[in-house]
Order: sequence, then structure tokens, then C-alpha cells
Amino acid sequence: MQKSSILLSTVALLAAGAAQAQDKTLTISVYAFAQDEFKELVYDPFEARCGCKLVVETGNSVERLAKMEANKASPVIDMAVVSMADALSAARSGLTEAIDPASLSSFDALYDIAKDPNGDGMSVGYTFYATSIVYRTDKMKVESWADLLKPEYAGHVAFPNVTTNQGPPALYMLGEALGNNTPDLKGAIEALGEKKDDIVTFYVKSSQLVQLMQQEEIWAAPIGRFSWAPFTKLDLPLGWATPKEGQTGGMNVMILTKGSKNKDLALQFMDFWLSTEVQTKLAEKMIDSPANKLVKVSDTVAGNITYGEDTAKSLKLIPSAVALDNRDAWLSEWNAKVGQ
Repeated sequence: MQKSSILLSTVALLAAGAAQAQDKTLTISVYAFAQDEFKELVYDPFEARCGCKLVVETGNSVERLAKMEANKASPVIDMAVVSMADALSAARSGLTEAIDPASLSSFDALYDIAKDPNGDGMSVGYTFYATSIVYRTDKMKVESWADLLKPEYAGHVAFPNVTTNQGPPALYMLGEALGNNTPDLKGAIEALGEKKDDIVTFYVKSSQLVQLMQQEEIWAAPIGRFSWAPFTKLDLPLGWATPKEGQTGGMNVMILTKGSKNKDLALQFMDFWLSTEVQTKLAEKMIDSPANKLVKVSDTVAGNITYGEDTAKSLKLIPSAVALDNRDAWLSEWNAKVGQ
């Protein structure tokens, strides 16, 4: 009887342990982009390491932030990856909590711009990208963002719509080049509006640009570096501009949900994603440009992502507060002056 009792107790303990392991679940909210690759390089390896289950929810930023807001009293998401501006918006709404740098062993390996992107301690950058101009090197010379509006070039240019991720950064740098750069972007929008009948298209999806370039309908367009690779496959003399005003871009960041019941596990996952090993694998697959400065890649890979300390230091990013506080004004001004 005593042996049977001990055996039953042991079985019960093992069952309880298995149940606890099964209950160790981390729910993350991410972009839908490259999920097969993320599963292979990030999600599966983390599950194997932590002995936990990872639940991955995808969607656009509006949908995902709305879900966090709807479940503010009882969070169903533990951590999320969003843009810098969306991270500030979430923080303003009380949806996030501070990330202690001491809880991330990879923190010191990050580029300075990724350590506290919004200056409020509520997010940490995991990838960033440059925005510049892809252009036909045999047709034009691009030394300044303002060159896009030159009479001899404007009729061969595609410019991003203000509603896209690339629109405001491109306008920001255009304003810089024109010497009329204010948070409302009025100077740049007005200058672009004066050339609106010449511009080939105000694009919404960067994927349409490759075909326009191939058909020689356009010679130049501002794009994010993550869109550069398809252009390299065209049999055309194309270059990535380095305008004298510099390059702009964007950064995606990690945020920790306020009230998460799995805070420690969420921080472990963030640290894993930020590690040199994982960031290197993502960079080599040209999925994400690394925020970890210890990542080393080949020249070929480096040429197709946003890479290196000099690049990181040179990016002129629109401050998140400026983006949040001026979005409506940008759209209103755009509709008035450009009308598309």
C-alpha cells in the first residue's frame, strides 16, 4: 500500500509539472511580415529554450493596438512589436510599462538609437531601416532630396503618398533640402503640390515601383531600404542615393504590455530576439536590419539592408511626438495641396 501511495504521488507530481509547463504561455503581437522565417529563426528556437508555448497574433498596427486598448483591464497580449510612433501612442494611453535595461543582457550591444527610441524608457528598438532614393544612374544625378523636383526630373518621379510609412519621412527630408522644414511639413507639401501634375504617381505600395522602373516610366522614387532588393534584380543601372541632407528612415520597437501576467517571460523573449545570434540570422536572411551592433554580415548582405554604426548614427528619424501630434494636419494639408 505504501509503495502504491508513493507511486501515485509521483505520478500526480509529474502531471502537475506537465500542466505547469503547458500553462507557461507567452502571447505576442507582431506584423504579418515573413512569419514563416520568424517561426524558424525566432519562435521555435525560443520555445525549445524556454519550454513554453508561444502564441503569435498578427495584424496591422491599428487592429493590434485596438485589441490592446480593448483588453486594457485584463491584458491578453504580453508584448508587441510596433513602430516608434505607435509605441508612444500606446504609452500615452497607459497600455505599456517601462522596460528595465538591466533585464536585457543584449541591451548594451544595441545601437544608441535603439536603446530608448522615444526617450521614455517604454520601448526598445529591434530593427530599423534607412529611407533614401532609388534612381537611374544613367538618367540623372541625385545629390539632394530637392533634385526630385527639378523640371528635368519631376516627370519621371514616383513619390510616396503621405498616408504611407515612407510619405512623411520623404517629405521631412524634402523640407530639409528646401530649407523649409517644420513639423507640419507644409513647405515640402506645398512644393510637391506645385509639381503634382508632373509627378508620375503618388504611390501607396512600393511593390508597384519595380514594374514602373522596369517599364522606364519612372527614374526615381524614395523607398525604404527593405524594398531595395527587388530593384537589384532589374537589368538596369540603379543606385541608392546618399543626398547631402542625409537619409531618413524608421524603427520598429518592442513594448511590454502593462499588467502582463508573463512579464519575466516576455523580457526573456525580447532578450532572445535582440541577441547577436538571432539578429545575425535575421540579417543574413535579409528579413530585418539588426539593431544589435555586434552583428557581422557579408558585404552582399550589408548592401541589401540598413547596416553599420555610421548608418545608424546618420539617420534623421522623425520624432514620434511630432508624428503623432501632426498626422491629421499632414493629411489635411496634403489633401488641400496635392489632392491625392
